[in-house]
Amino acid sequence: MYIPETTKYQVHLKFEIEGVVEKSDIIGAIFGQTEGLLGEDMDLRDLQRSGRIGRIDVASESKKGETKGEILISSSLDKAETAVLAASLETIERVGPCSGRFNVKKIEDIRISKRKHIVGRAKEILIESFEEGIIDTNEILDQVREYARIEKIVEIGDEKLPAGPNVESSDAIIIVEGRADVINLLRYGIKNTIAVEGTKVPGIISRLCEQKTATAFPDGDRGGDMILKELLQVAEIDFVAICPRGRSVEDMSRKEIIKAMRNKVPAELITDAGGTVNIESYVHSIEEGALKPEASELESEAVAVDKTLLRHMEELHGENLVRFLSDDYQTTGEVPFSDVEAGLKKVNSSTYGLITDQTVNQVIIDMASAKKINFIAAPDFRGIIKKPVNIRLLKIP
Repeated sequence: MYIPETTKYQVHLKFEIEGVVEKSDIIGAIFGQTEGLLGEDMDLRDLQRSGRIGRIDVASESKKGETKGEILISSSLDKAETAVLAASLETIERVGPCSGRFNVKKIEDIRISKRKHIVGRAKEILIESFEEGIIDTNEILDQVREYARIEKIVEIGDEKLPAGPNVESSDAIIIVEGRADVINLLRYGIKNTIAVEGTKVPGIISRLCEQKTATAFPDGDRGGDMILKELLQVAEIDFVAICPRGRSVEDMSRKEIIKAMRNKVPAELITDAGGTVNIESYVHSIEEGALKPEASELESEAVAVDKTLLRHMEELHGENLVRFLSDDYQTTGEVPFSDVEAGLKKVNSSTYGLITDQTVNQVIIDMASAKKINFIAAPDFRGIIKKPVNIRLLKIP
């Protein structure tokens, strides 16, 4: 419907006519029956000619011998004049030979409708166009912290491999596929990561693996499998952290990364008896729960235990402690069981074994093995996938 730019109000009329009439009949009745009713200044034809009244729009429908519908008239008159004009239209009683009734339904202020539209649209524009301008202090701080971490990325070796700033100084490294993986681990505060950057393992990686405890952390796809196979063949990899199949390290969350690192396994588990790397078989075995410690691995070492160890176990009972022992079973240190990983990092060559009154898992065994500890004595061992060959597990009830 056309609404002139000068329109202030819109008159809505409803009508009911006892008979079938056309739109032209209704418009003719409007002009004919209001002519001279309000004087020359309010003559409908003159008002429309001067543009103070817009086009008269009629919507009608005929059913069962009756015609009903609505009339819309745009007005640029003032409020009082528009009301008088609307009232005059209610005096129409006939359309042609048919009786009719005309009633003003409402007079709409177009300016109010426009204001409502403006407010509604302004809200949409505010949300859509200014969304990026909303200041979130926490988001700004997070971005700055992340930028600071990413800025710390360094390049190592002649190949200029992307790496975390602590690779050279740390006694352990994590080997990933590419720069994006290093950045993601930096994002979560892991700074001893270095990227292979391709399927051909650079010489600097092999040299670092000879000097440090190395954990391979490839993507869970065919490319990651290929890189891992070469790493296991040309470098001294100690552990492998398994990325979920179909996932990339660069997309993993902090929780997923920590879980993968905690569940890392000795590299020898990824190879079969002939030295062939068999990643798919290993992952399948993990998913099926097929890799469990053989009973003989623990029971064969449940031999006669020195009385000194029994005394240590009696003293530790219910204390939730880990006690580090020398080769003559004398105490060299003691930490709460909850801090066993931190305690293992600090032990020196004088530590020969450890004893605890708590259940020991694979992570503790792997860390103890890496520290050249000869034995672990505990009431039970759970979740053991593979026992390292250089450590004894003594089960003391």
